Amino acid sequence: MRNNYDFLTTAPVEKVISTMAVPTILSMLVTSIYNIVDTYFVGQLNTQATAAVGIAFPIMSIIQAVGFFFGQGSGTFISRELGAKELRPAQQMASTAFFSAFAFGLLITILGLVFLQPLSVMMGSTPTILPYSMRYLGIILLGAPIMTCSMVLNNQMRFQGNALKAMYGMMTGAALNVVLVPLFTFTFGMGITGTAIGTVLSQLFGFVVLLIMSRQPDNISIRLSNFALRSDKGNIAKEILRGGTPSLTRQGLACISTALLNVAAGHYGDAAIAGMSIVTRITFLIFAVIIGIGHGFQPLCGFNYGARLFKRVRAGYMFSVKLSVAFLLLCCVPAFIFAENVVDVLRHDPEVVKVGAAALRWQLLTLPFAAVITISNMALQTSGRSLSANLLAASRNGIFFIPTIIILPHLCGLLGVEIAQTVSDTLSFMLCVPLIYSYFKSIATK
Repeated sequence: MRNNYDFLTTAPVEKVISTMAVPTILSMLVTSIYNIVDTYFVGQLNTQATAAVGIAFPIMSIIQAVGFFFGQGSGTFISRELGAKELRPAQQMASTAFFSAFAFGLLITILGLVFLQPLSVMMGSTPTILPYSMRYLGIILLGAPIMTCSMVLNNQMRFQGNALKAMYGMMTGAALNVVLVPLFTFTFGMGITGTAIGTVLSQLFGFVVLLIMSRQPDNISIRLSNFALRSDKGNIAKEILRGGTPSLTRQGLACISTALLNVAAGHYGDAAIAGMSIVTRITFLIFAVIIGIGHGFQPLCGFNYGARLFKRVRAGYMFSVKLSVAFLLLCCVPAFIFAENVVDVLRHDPEVVKVGAAALRWQLLTLPFAAVITISNMALQTSGRSLSANLLAASRNGIFFIPTIIILPHLCGLLGVEIAQTVSDTLSFMLCVPLIYSYFKSIATK
């Protein structure tokens, strides 16, 4: 722990963020790869199967939201406590968050399976997509406790400065996913059911690796004896809510917005749902790098905020924003030019490609705005500014996106569906600028 403290509070911020960001970027890419692999292989089955994976995406967002809620909620607290050299409250927080995430993951499994059909319809399934979405989602739900606990372990290790170990667990699961999904889908002839089985088994393997990594000496181990409703620093649930609600808001609204997107696209046929589903995964894959950079910034932010080294917090933020925007500008130009080719790789269907390419180009235009929003949100969240963090977290997929995805299709037809995220990103950026300016102005006086 001491080595991590010295590194995070004294090493050049560029070196710290780069060191933390590389494994977290790989971890985020791994999460994206799960979705891309599933989309790629079911895309070889038919358009309805491709759309079914998109239908399941909001539910997977809910599962991830719970995992991030407990993982980020506990992780932000842990990093501040370790920055202040307080170990015992950090140990209590780590274990309490882990076991709570497991319980909530199990609850999602039970409720999801009980209400599987109405849930699939609510997420945007058409009658032709419904059989595929129920088969795929029914199996994915079985892995909910595994997914939530994996997210907790991954985030807690990152916030302790052990991003490399967190990466190992995520990457091993993803590597296995690339092998198991085609094996069950095609070799065993199980179709979309096999895709889901391969995904859940891969997630289980990744979780076991993460659990082993978490028990190494430079990590806080998960122990049932450390489970507590109150730590030496106060109410644990309150601290998780404080640090985790922005993540829950962000991911939860992503679920709602994706469901609304599916419903809006559904008015234009299965190909429109499949096209928008593919775009969601492509942009998530690109944006995974930005989230990884943000996650690399968070341990530096938490430790230095706890140690009251506010100039390092500001320097780390500025470096992260510049790096993120530079990457997106590099990445978005070729993706914009070759949008049709990119979509075609995942589903060779002219109607799907037409919708997907148009939507992809629109979304790429404002991804740099989304990068600033995301890094700013993480700075506010890690520093315990829950009100501002929640407001910003709710903006991109909620406050602005939900009205646009409801209103714009009525005004512009299918184009309204394709540009909804672009409009939302622009409005969210306009909200972000005064919030982050106020934050840095406040800590400059401390």
